[in-house]
Amino acid sequence: MLVKKIATSPFLGITVFVALIALLSFYIKFDPRQRLFSPEELALYNGTDEGLPILLGIIGSVFDVTKGKSHYGSGGGYNHFAGRYEVSSKKGVGEGVVRIGKGDASRAFVSGNFTGEGLTDSLRGLSSTEVKSIVEWREFYFKSYKYVGKLVGRYYDYRGHPTKYLKGVEAKAARGAQLLEKQKIEESRQPSCNSRWSQDEGGEVWCDVGFPRLVQRPIEIALTGKMSKRCACFEENQLSQAGLEVYEGCDYRANRCKVN
Repeated sequence: MLVKKIATSPFLGITVFVALIALLSFYIKFDPRQRLFSPEELALYNGTDEGLPILLGIIGSVFDVTKGKSHYGSGGGYNHFAGRYEVSSKKGVGEGVVRIGKGDASRAFVSGNFTGEGLTDSLRGLSSTEVKSIVEWREFYFKSYKYVGKLVGRYYDYRGHPTKYLKGVEAKAARGAQLLEKQKIEESRQPSCNSRWSQDEGGEVWCDVGFPRLVQRPIEIALTGKMSKRCACFEENQLSQAGLEVYEGCDYRANRCKVN
């Protein structure tokens, strides 16, 4: 009789519900996908404390890179990527401001600048191909290391939601991938030159069929912000096309040209 009353009691349903919520909260709290790090907290995991794992952040995603301790630990070649936190400190009057890395060091993955303002999570001014490269680095860490959470700041808010900056970075990277594919398709229509270079003889380009010419790569402006050229092979009936450039010092109908 007592058991029947408990089973039919409305309070039992409430109790079970509360217990389930508590259990769910427990798992969310300790679910690595929900773990949020502040920049100050991330900085503790920089490999200097042997009792702590080594963490690396890239575009706001945080990974445990302890298994790569020889690279990411203190004294390792990639230690500048581990733990990052930026503060601004003023020097004496008239001496300016010293800036020391904030959040993660995403920009350094393509800039190669591992000092001062180079160790920053800001990707402002980078080309779409450079941003694409950083996103690909993030994918490398997802495949190679354990993902442990998110860094609150530029790319994730205090609730762990992606910010407009993260969405912008991913959109720019996707655009870069599309442009690269388009460039690849367009350039496949016109064969590229063969090339080689040696310390003693310098550089040389040549065509097995046709004549080497320098041509502009118009998509490169959208990709990198700069105009570049490539060497392509053109048959004789194509040489009258506009925009074809003969290598300096090379005969008009030579199929081999020396280059600096």
